[in-house]
Amino acid sequence: MSEKKIVLGEDGVYDARKLGIPKMLLLGFQHTFAMFGATVLVPLLTGLDVGTTLLMAGLGTLLFHLLTKGKVPAFLGSSFAFLGGYAAVAPMIEQVQADGTVVKMANTEMLPYACGGVFCAGIVYVIMAGLIKLLGAKRVMRFFPPVVTGPIIISIGLILAPSAIENCQTNWLLAIIALVTIVIFNIWGKGMLKIIPIILGIAVSYIVALCMGAVDFTQVAQSNILGLPPIMIAKFDISAILTIMPIALATMMEHIGDISAISATAGRNYIANPGLHRTLLGDGLATSLAAFFGGPANTTYGENTGVLALTKVYDPKVIWIAAVVAIVLSFIPKFSAAVSSIPTAIIGGVSLILYGMISAVGVRNVVENRVDFTKSRNLIIAAVILVSALGFNAVGGIEFYIGSVDITLSGLAIAAIAGIVLNAILPGNDYEFNTEDPEGEKEKFSTFKV
Repeated sequence: MSEKKIVLGEDGVYDARKLGIPKMLLLGFQHTFAMFGATVLVPLLTGLDVGTTLLMAGLGTLLFHLLTKGKVPAFLGSSFAFLGGYAAVAPMIEQVQADGTVVKMANTEMLPYACGGVFCAGIVYVIMAGLIKLLGAKRVMRFFPPVVTGPIIISIGLILAPSAIENCQTNWLLAIIALVTIVIFNIWGKGMLKIIPIILGIAVSYIVALCMGAVDFTQVAQSNILGLPPIMIAKFDISAILTIMPIALATMMEHIGDISAISATAGRNYIANPGLHRTLLGDGLATSLAAFFGGPANTTYGENTGVLALTKVYDPKVIWIAAVVAIVLSFIPKFSAAVSSIPTAIIGGVSLILYGMISAVGVRNVVENRVDFTKSRNLIIAAVILVSALGFNAVGGIEFYIGSVDITLSGLAIAAIAGIVLNAILPGNDYEFNTEDPEGEKEKFSTFKV
């Protein structure tokens, strides 16, 4: 697609309408395709419904665009950062089939409470957006530097690692095929193939599973072609809320990174206009909306940023089309059932690299923001966060009572609280958050000094 054919609109962004409706629709489908693999993987790992997930991703994206004045070309899909919270509150249940195979089923009793925790995490975004609007980003973000959020993100991936291995153990051949396929396409793939390695990894290993007779089509046969996605209303429990809410501290920093990346790709500073407070508000309310009706947390998607860079079409209207396509797919139960038929081992193979990448993102967060670990304060903060998250997670967290209310703090919650407190009280906190576009650094719209 030649950049000369793409005409700038009055607001300075590429106007896809100049390409004509057929090309706009094709671009929209491409964005849906890019986000699809990762978005539907979250319900497969948590037991949530695929149709509901797609519906909430589409609605959440449209809500985000409404709140950001239709200026930011971002698609909101399922967030992987909250997988640790789902695993802690509503772990999947193993069920042995008649032929001896082990199948993991949704924990339908506890999933609504996990959704309640995610709903409250979305409200944290809303509160943070309000504080940024009221006090300014620099004052608020001082309490959440990369030395705190980086180790928290690292901990999320490490906490999830055992579940990836457990899933792989159901059939190591399928798991390895999925893993190798992802690596090959991610490293050596060209064009669109390079940015959809998860879809390709699942597709290739799924074909092998079909040849092996390892796919159960019972649910597919019983599903209707058209139907309403199931709605599961969130329930609220203080322990589940305290377990999942702290994850928002990490995902908000992830959100800032995503918006910065989209800004750099489109050549516009969306952190300044429409403003970080608006993008956080959109992301937070989209997450709360999704969780309240039984969907996973939403987040801005890096896969779609890759599509923006590939096509050089930054018109948000293309993302609106992608959101509508996701909503339409959510009303096809047979499609959702086909996705749910993917064997556990394949999910394990994908998860093996995916969970590691979550931790790697945390490492990148620390490295790119030049966290100085020659300073004792930074070493202490990171050490306490990592050991608290993994150690307390291994022993089931801390349980205590306030009156008659039974409260359990997860390892991740304890780690987040400890990190924030230590960062606030230890001397030498010289973290600086900047919403301007630093001279000579067009790619980065937020700079950090720790």
